[in-house]
Amino acid sequence: MRYTISLRRASLPMATLLATAAPALADVPRVVTDMPPVHALVAGVMGDLGQPELLLDRGANAHAFQLRPSQAQALADAGLVVWIGPEMTPWLDRAVDSLGSGIPQLRLLAVPGTLTLAYGEDEHDHGAEAGHDDHGTDDHAAGEAHGHEHAEAAEEADAHEGHAHDAEEHEDHAENGDHAGHDDHAEGEHAGHDDHDHEEHAEGDDHAEGDHAGHDGHSHDGTDPHAWLDPANAAVWMQAIAVELGRLDPENAATYAANAATEATKLQALDAEVAGILAPAQGKPFVVFHDAYRYFTGHYGLTVAGSVALGDAASPGAARLAELRGTMQDGGALCIFPEAQHDPKLVAQMAEATGARLGGTLDPEGSQMEPGAGLYAALLRDLATTITDCVTKG
Repeated sequence: MRYTISLRRASLPMATLLATAAPALADVPRVVTDMPPVHALVAGVMGDLGQPELLLDRGANAHAFQLRPSQAQALADAGLVVWIGPEMTPWLDRAVDSLGSGIPQLRLLAVPGTLTLAYGEDEHDHGAEAGHDDHGTDDHAAGEAHGHEHAEAAEEADAHEGHAHDAEEHEDHAENGDHAGHDDHAEGEHAGHDDHDHEEHAEGDDHAEGDHAGHDGHSHDGTDPHAWLDPANAAVWMQAIAVELGRLDPENAATYAANAATEATKLQALDAEVAGILAPAQGKPFVVFHDAYRYFTGHYGLTVAGSVALGDAASPGAARLAELRGTMQDGGALCIFPEAQHDPKLVAQMAEATGARLGGTLDPEGSQMEPGAGLYAALLRDLATTITDCVTKG
């Protein structure tokens, strides 16, 4: 059973978006984003008005990262920071903390209407309190009439003050590559909008690839932060992004709103397309590298037999591997998938030992993809195609 996107409540009336506008800023806000999927959503809402910046280097892992001085300066100069939240990128929490309380933030996991899951919880177990009510939708050509509805992302978003901030002095460094991306935020309670004091960003863990044993990434307890993999969350977030940008830049509020509406229509079509790609994969169990896919598999009704590592991607212990190997040897998984940024050797060994097929590399963060407004759609299509290609072989 899969969920489908409803835009009836994720979409905000134009009048609502314009009503949230605050005093005008002279320029389009300088938006800084944490990771590629967020950057893509923000880029879609900004359109031709501006290019958001992406902090995460291409190929880097979002769980643990260390900013270069030039990236820290870009953060200090930001007019808005859009990010998943400290559950996913604790290094960014520390970096913003180190700059003081002056940077407006939009934390997407805190946006009202966002479906969030605890580790160990599936979408179908979550219930309406997550902001997803069961309902049919007239907008989907495929899938069961089991709905997926988010609460209004910003129906009563009040204008709130932007905050000036003092940038700390940073040494010169080679500049980031070009990036584009945007994010959203909503409601009058400033949900998802944090202005707070922070610790030194220099404490962020350095990393590039491989396993994270002992890293300072997110915990596998509490909220699973990989919520962008549910496209219904993306629909809510884009509307909230438009509201926040319109608040900061009221002269262009109508353009942000129109862009968000266009992107929402595209997203709805994408959701139906991905559901079609995954239709042959229904009921065919597989194993993933780490516990990061429950939003995606829950939304599309896929069967995950297990994961090699937990949600923080730390190296698994012998007992966990033995249990998973037993599941796979008993025919409990047709395929096992390696993941970008992680050594595929262990996954390949598990496939050889159990007879499961070795699938293509999954990239749930879009870390290997070209950043830009089209990345989010490419990410979902790639996951769907890679999974279906493997589990339907033979």
